[in-house]
Amino acid sequence: MITALLLVAIVAQDPSAAVSPASNLEGRPAAAERSSLQPRIDAAAPGATIDVGPGTYTGDLYIDRAVRLVGHGRPRLVGSGAGSVVRIRANSVAVEGFDIDGREGGSLSFDSAGIHVAAHLAIIRDCRIVRALFGVYLREADGAVIERVTIEGVPGKDAGEQGSGIHLWNTTGFTIRDNEIRYSRDGFYIQSSTGGLVAHNRVSDVRYGLHYMFSDGNTFEDNVFERSAAGAALMYSKRLVFRRNQFLHNRGFASVGLLLKACDEVIAEDNLIADNARGVFLEGSYRDTFRRNLIAESDVALVIYDSSHQIRFEHNAFVGNLSPLQLSGRHTDTSFHANYWSDNTAADLDGDGLTDTPYRLSNIFDHLRGNLVAADLFAQGFGAKVLGAAERTFPVLEPIPVVDDEPLARPPALPDVPTIHARQGRSTLGLMTSSLVLCGGLLLFRGRRS
Repeated sequence: MITALLLVAIVAQDPSAAVSPASNLEGRPAAAERSSLQPRIDAAAPGATIDVGPGTYTGDLYIDRAVRLVGHGRPRLVGSGAGSVVRIRANSVAVEGFDIDGREGGSLSFDSAGIHVAAHLAIIRDCRIVRALFGVYLREADGAVIERVTIEGVPGKDAGEQGSGIHLWNTTGFTIRDNEIRYSRDGFYIQSSTGGLVAHNRVSDVRYGLHYMFSDGNTFEDNVFERSAAGAALMYSKRLVFRRNQFLHNRGFASVGLLLKACDEVIAEDNLIADNARGVFLEGSYRDTFRRNLIAESDVALVIYDSSHQIRFEHNAFVGNLSPLQLSGRHTDTSFHANYWSDNTAADLDGDGLTDTPYRLSNIFDHLRGNLVAADLFAQGFGAKVLGAAERTFPVLEPIPVVDDEPLARPPALPDVPTIHARQGRSTLGLMTSSLVLCGGLLLFRGRRS
């Protein structure tokens, strides 16, 4: 029930999801709001490079020709407060090397941003954007590249009063890499945008690290989504690939590491999903495959609704979770094969690397946990272990047949799963690295529940 509330909140109408009509596209700023750099833009020939030296330049820029605007010595572009600081309206524009201050101005109705792009083949590189409603907004901006950009919203500001760090609408063939986003509404909001690569980004302290709708065929690699209500919430999309990402420390009311709602043919491999209220959430999704992931130290490793079908988990490691599975419904065809479960005590007498009996993902105590919130307090206690062992020996409930048919007896080597570094820990929870090392040198969390 609690997790369902998160899903309802995500599906609910989001102001940032509204597409502004063409009349709402910000045009050339009024004379009193223009940057002192505007005459240089207006005088430049297409294809020119405009070099900007150190200093503070107040006002908004309108770029309507293919130029390369390059800052040297970190010049500051301080907006007028009336709208987007930089407005790109021509193809093949590059903006590099600037500090941009939105002054908390503009309007969500006009998608005001530090840099607003409504043209193709834009390059935004080596910039720092602060106090803008949206950091970078890509509107029908095919072929855009955003690299090495730091975006910071306003800490403590209500999520409904600001936009996302990087927002994409109806954009194809995009590349977003090596960026860092904090304190915005969502880290990335991606809608109706396909064929893109999102890699080596870090998002923290937002509402949803990745908020996503109706976008097919995108790849996410080596990103970190942490300390948010949801690491990633993806809906109504297909053919997505997640590799070597980290979904960490997403805790709070009904928080989740990775949520898939009506997402089909997803491949998730070699990801680290750790210290979340819920590790993976699946609802209404088909033919998704999870392999070689480490899902650890979460209250519930997996939440699966019976509306999901043909889901497969293989060669994953489930370590230190309070519960492996919360199943919503009376049946599931989800298959589990050759995964490692840290609470599986069955023996491997023949030494083939597999335990001699299948691993059952639920027991009577997990049933109680699904109906009594206070049962969580005792989930790691001696009584819970005794109750679970007794129920496996003498079943008193008709079990839902969810088993791993050939569970691994030992932790698998997962060399491509990211390793936790000290700076990623949560000091507020007293997290520390444990002595448990999975064969690939993977460090897990300990101490959170002390």
